[in-house]
Amino acid sequence: MSSPGSLRGALDRAAAHTGRAWQWAAARVPGGRKVLWSLVALLVLALVVWRAWPGEDTSRRRFGPQSVAVAIAQKGDMQITLNALGTVTPLATVTVRPQVGGQIVKIAFKEGQLVKAGDLLAVIDPRPLQAALAQANGQLARDRANLDNAILDLKRQKGLLAANATSQQAYATQQALVGQLQGTVKSDEANVQAAAINLGYTQVTSPVDGRVGLRQVDIGNTVSAGQTTGIVVVTQEQPTSVLFTLPEDNISDILEKVSAGEKLVVQAYDRGQTKLLATGRLETIDNQIDTTTGTVKLRALFDNGEGTLFPNQFVNVRLLVETRHNQTLIPVAAVQRGSDGTFVFVVSPDKEATVRAVTLGPADATNVSIASGLKPGDTVVIDGADRLRDGAKVEIPNVSKPIAAPSAAPAGAAGTDDRAARRAKMAALLKQYCAADFEKYCPSAKPGTPEARTCMRENRDSFSDGCKGALKKMRRAFSGGGGGP
Repeated sequence: MSSPGSLRGALDRAAAHTGRAWQWAAARVPGGRKVLWSLVALLVLALVVWRAWPGEDTSRRRFGPQSVAVAIAQKGDMQITLNALGTVTPLATVTVRPQVGGQIVKIAFKEGQLVKAGDLLAVIDPRPLQAALAQANGQLARDRANLDNAILDLKRQKGLLAANATSQQAYATQQALVGQLQGTVKSDEANVQAAAINLGYTQVTSPVDGRVGLRQVDIGNTVSAGQTTGIVVVTQEQPTSVLFTLPEDNISDILEKVSAGEKLVVQAYDRGQTKLLATGRLETIDNQIDTTTGTVKLRALFDNGEGTLFPNQFVNVRLLVETRHNQTLIPVAAVQRGSDGTFVFVVSPDKEATVRAVTLGPADATNVSIASGLKPGDTVVIDGADRLRDGAKVEIPNVSKPIAAPSAAPAGAAGTDDRAARRAKMAALLKQYCAADFEKYCPSAKPGTPEARTCMRENRDSFSDGCKGALKKMRRAFSGGGGGP
């Protein structure tokens, strides 16, 4: 690395050489130093003037017409949708718990299996309950035999009472015994029924259609009735629902459609909003608004036949509220925004881009409807508009069809009258100062045509001073990029 001393010495030597060169030039140029300084000042002034001199359009002069991509306005349907975040919520989620105690002797399902209501899930050792049922049946049989015997005795007592061979008291006592035994038999029958039900509980079945989760017990585990931990959780997936929320401002439009009997379509998309998972319908609206968030809950029902919706999955919901037909549609990328509002660049058959103010209607992720300013068939710029200005020439690669003549701009549209007035003023200015120049250099070009503009650009340096001044005024009047009309 050079030291400061060596750098200082190099600079001193360079200054000495420069001074000697200046002295050498001053000695040989007539007028000496004064003439040299005058030449330097003129050079600097020329650079400043060249830099500040307004050009027609450097982008056009250097690169010519701008290459753009276009699209044609189409007539179609615009769907008005409301977007929300939702959660897949099963219609039924059941934790299957044992109803009787005992040891698990069989697991009859595979984790993740789809089951129907009534399908066997597990078996609890039934032998203790089988014995209890047999005991209840034996008790019932014994008491029924006692009842039958008491009924026979009651018949004999009745015959003896008719023959005055027994007392009224003995007959009444026997009659009460029959009633007592009848009650005992009914109690035994209930015990038998309870024992049978408990025995049935040893066959653990699914209460709903759905998918079983991970098992929570294993073979050999002892379970008890009503325990906190279940055997398995069964979740209903077909059909399923999605819960989502919308702002309270949208509820009136939805209620109007629902009250009219319309079935509103709901679409569920994945997290990236690129894949449609399922299509369903709006099922119900909650009966109150959440005052903390200003939203209301809604439930959409989906058949979910292909199982694309999974319980507790987050999805993007699109609720179709209305479909407007016969709308003028253009890609969203065509819309530009400036100080005067929204506008597009409309391309004419001679490939000239003209600013057109538009009024937007509803939009979706791809297209936007045009309430006024365009008609179907108009060609608009969708890529490259940031490099354009009103009246710019464009190139359209890979054009397969000729460009149709654009529709007329609506009367009174924002900026339309001003631009027309400016164009008329500039046309009068060019006619006044440039008529002779056009006649001389562009005799075959018709004013206002692309040929005339091309000829003007090619010969502008040869035009008269008055015409050059008029051209400068025109360039200033129409200066500015694609940021506005």
